[in-house]
Amino acid sequence: LPQRMSLCLIKLKLMSLQTALSGHKQRAGKEGQVLHRSKRGWVWNQFFVIEEYTGPDPVLVGRLHSDVDSGDGNIKYILSGEGAGTIFVIDDKTGNIHATKTLDREEQAQYTLTAQAVARDTNKPLEPPSEFIVKVQDINDNPPEFLHGPYSARVPEMSNVGTSVVQVTATDADDPTYGNSARLVYSILQGQPYFSVEPQTGIIRTALPNMDREARQEYDVVIQAKDMGGHMGGLSGTTEVKITLTDVNDNPPKFPQSVYSMSVLEDNVPGEEVGRLKAKDPDLGDNGLVNYRLIDGDGLGMFELTTDSETREAVIKLKKPVDFETKRSYTLKVEGSNPHVDPQFLAWGPYKDEATIKISVEDADEPPVFVAPSYTFEVEENAPEGTLVGRVHAKDTDVANNPVRYMIPRYTDVEQFFSINSEDGMITTTRPLDRETQAWHNISVSATEIGGHHQDTKVRVNIKVKDVNDNSPEFATNNEVLMCETVVPGRVIETVSAVDKDEMAHRQHFTFSLAPEVVHNNNFSLKDNRDSTASIYVLRKGFSRLTQDVYYLPIEINDNGFPPLSSTNTLTIRVCSCDSKNTILSCNVEPYVLPAGLSTGALIAILACIVILLAIVVLFVALRRQKKEPLIVFEEEDIRENIITYDDEGGGEEDTEAFDIATLQNPDGANGFLPRKDIKPELQYPLRPGIGRPAPNSVDVDDFIKTRIAEADSDPTAPPYDSIQIYGYEGRGSLAGSLSSLESVTTESDLDYDYLQSWGPRFKKLADLYGTKDCSINDGDDGEDS
Repeated sequence: LPQRMSLCLIKLKLMSLQTALSGHKQRAGKEGQVLHRSKRGWVWNQFFVIEEYTGPDPVLVGRLHSDVDSGDGNIKYILSGEGAGTIFVIDDKTGNIHATKTLDREEQAQYTLTAQAVARDTNKPLEPPSEFIVKVQDINDNPPEFLHGPYSARVPEMSNVGTSVVQVTATDADDPTYGNSARLVYSILQGQPYFSVEPQTGIIRTALPNMDREARQEYDVVIQAKDMGGHMGGLSGTTEVKITLTDVNDNPPKFPQSVYSMSVLEDNVPGEEVGRLKAKDPDLGDNGLVNYRLIDGDGLGMFELTTDSETREAVIKLKKPVDFETKRSYTLKVEGSNPHVDPQFLAWGPYKDEATIKISVEDADEPPVFVAPSYTFEVEENAPEGTLVGRVHAKDTDVANNPVRYMIPRYTDVEQFFSINSEDGMITTTRPLDRETQAWHNISVSATEIGGHHQDTKVRVNIKVKDVNDNSPEFATNNEVLMCETVVPGRVIETVSAVDKDEMAHRQHFTFSLAPEVVHNNNFSLKDNRDSTASIYVLRKGFSRLTQDVYYLPIEINDNGFPPLSSTNTLTIRVCSCDSKNTILSCNVEPYVLPAGLSTGALIAILACIVILLAIVVLFVALRRQKKEPLIVFEEEDIRENIITYDDEGGGEEDTEAFDIATLQNPDGANGFLPRKDIKPELQYPLRPGIGRPAPNSVDVDDFIKTRIAEADSDPTAPPYDSIQIYGYEGRGSLAGSLSSLESVTTESDLDYDYLQSWGPRFKKLADLYGTKDCSINDGDDGEDS
C-alpha cells in the first residue's frame, strides 16, 4: 500500500510539472506579453483505502505536498470535509493523511475531502483549496442473503420433470463491480432428488416424474447461494422453501366394500332412511367429489337415493311401502363417479366404481288391511231396522294372523243410522232411511287387531239409499192463475207441471186429470200434453169477479211409478178486471169453492156466525183480565213473609191497643167491615153477601172467626202472608195469666191443656204435645192469625 501511495504522488508531481511547462509556453507565444498567474502546487483526483483494515497502526491513505513547501516548517496543511478530523487526520507539517478507523464500504463507499496549504504563522492560504475523493476499496466481507425467505410454493402433483416451481433470489452487499465478491451461484442442499435449482437464476424445478400428493404432499427444500462464483473461500447463505403438491383428479372413487347389507321394517313410511354408503376418493375438493346413482336391481321402484350435502354420503331412502309377507329382500346396484375429470388423466380411468346393496325387509306388527280400498253399498229407503247393508272385511297380514274387531267411529255416523257386527263386519241399519232426506251416507269402519298393539286401520264406506216411490207428485209452483173476465172459451189460461221428490225412471212422466168431483164442471177443462204438463182451458165466457172472483180447480196428478202414486192439488184461478188489451187492472179476493156450490147469502151467514163467536171469546177474555187485574197489580209488589222479632209477651185483656177485644165479646156490633191494623188497604171493597155471615143474634165466637177468615181469604187487598203483632204493653191482672212457656219449662205446671183438643185440626199438633185426650171439634181460630 505505501508503494501505491508513492507512485500516486510521483504521478501527481509529474502532472504538476507538465501543467507548469504548458503554461510557460502559452505565455511565450502571445506577442511577447508577460502574463502572471498563480502557480498551482498539486493536482490529484482520488485516493484509495481498503475496508475492514484491522492493523495496529493507522492506515496511510496518501501524502499532500505543495511546491511552495521548502521544508522549513512554515507551511501548514489543513484537511476538511467528510470524516476530516475523525476518520481521516493529516500531519500539518508533512501532509501525510491517515485513516484512524476501520472503514466499511457497505456503510459508505467514498468520502469527499478538501486540502489546503496555509502559512503557519498567519494561516493565510498559500494556494487555493483543492477537493479530492477517498474511495473505500471492497473486500468480500458480506455473505449472500435471501431477503424474501423463507419461501412457500405450490406445484400440481404428477407434474412433468422440469416444471418450474418458484424462483429464489439472494443479494450480496459487496461491490459487484470489483472482483467476484458479489457473483452468486445457487445450489440445492436439501430436497433432492425431487427438485433441482438452476445455479445462475435460482429457479427451482421438479426433478422426478409422477410425484403423488396422496403419497406425500409437502417437501422442505434448502437452497444455498454462494459468492465468489461458488469457489472456495466464498461466503454463502441459505433459505428454506416449503413446496406443496396441489391436488389433481388422478384417483377414481372406490367403495370400501363391494356388497353392503341393510334392513328396513315393513311399517316404515316412505321417505325414511334405510342406510348410507360412501365411496372413498383421496382427491380433494371438486376432484374428490362423487356423484351417486342407482343403476340396477329389483328395488329400483321401492327405494330412492339421495346425497348428503355435508358428509357426501349416498343415502338410501324408502320410496314405497314394503311388505314382509309379499317380498322379503331387495337388491340394488349403486354407482359412484367423479363429475369433474381431468382430460390429462383420462387414460388412468375409469373414474367410477360400483357396489351392490342387499336390503332385507323385517317383519313388523302391522294394522289390519281391508281387502278393498273403499266400499260402496246400496240399501232401499224405508227398509226396516236390521236390514243388511253390506260386509267389510279386513285381515291381519302378519304371520300371527290374529282376528280382527270392527267398529264404526261415531264421528262418522253421528245419528247412528248404522251398526256393525264387531266380529264379521256385517253392516246393518238401525232405523228406516229416507232418500229424500239424505241420499248418501259416508261412514268409516275401523278394524283393530285383537291381541296386537291395538293398531287400527280405517276404510271409507259409501252407502247409497235407493229410491222407493213413496212421495206423491205435486205442482211445480203454487202460483195463482190470473184470468180476465173477458176470456174467450177454448183459451189456454195455464200450463201446469209437476215435481216428485222421488227419482224419475227413464221414460217416466206425469199424467194429469181433473178430480172426479169437478170432471163435469162447466167452467174449465184439462188436457194432458203427455210430456209431464197439462193445459187448462176455459169452457165458457161471461166470468164476473163481482159474482165470483176465485175458482178452485182440483187436479189429480199421477207419477206412473212403481207402485204408482197420485195426489190431488188445487189450482187457484182468480178472475180479474182487464182492459181491451187483456192487461190486468184489478182482482178481488173473495173466495169461492167450486165443488161446494154455496150461494153468496149462505157464505155471508157463515161469516157472521164466525164473527159473533170471535166477539164472545174476546169479551170473555176481557172480563177475565179485568177480574184478575187487582191480583196482578198486587203480585207485582214485594211479596214475602213479614216476620217481626219481639222479645216481650203479648198483652192481656187490659191491652186494648193491640186488638179490640170488644169485638170478640160482642160479635153483633161487628157488622161493618173492619180493616186489619197491620196493613192499610189501598182499595176498599164492600162486603160481598152470601159468605156465611152468622145470624145477628149469634154470639158464637167460632162462627164469627170463620166468617172473618172467609172474608180475609176473598179480600183482594189482604196480604197473603202471616202478620205478627207487636205487644208493647202486657197489662195487669189478666185472667189468662202469662202465655209464655219459658216459665213452665223450669217449674212444674198444673195447667190442663186438654182444651186444645177442642180447637180443631189446626191445633192438633200442639194438643198432641201438651194434651192427653183426643177430641174433635170444628175448626177454631185461624192458625195464621194466632
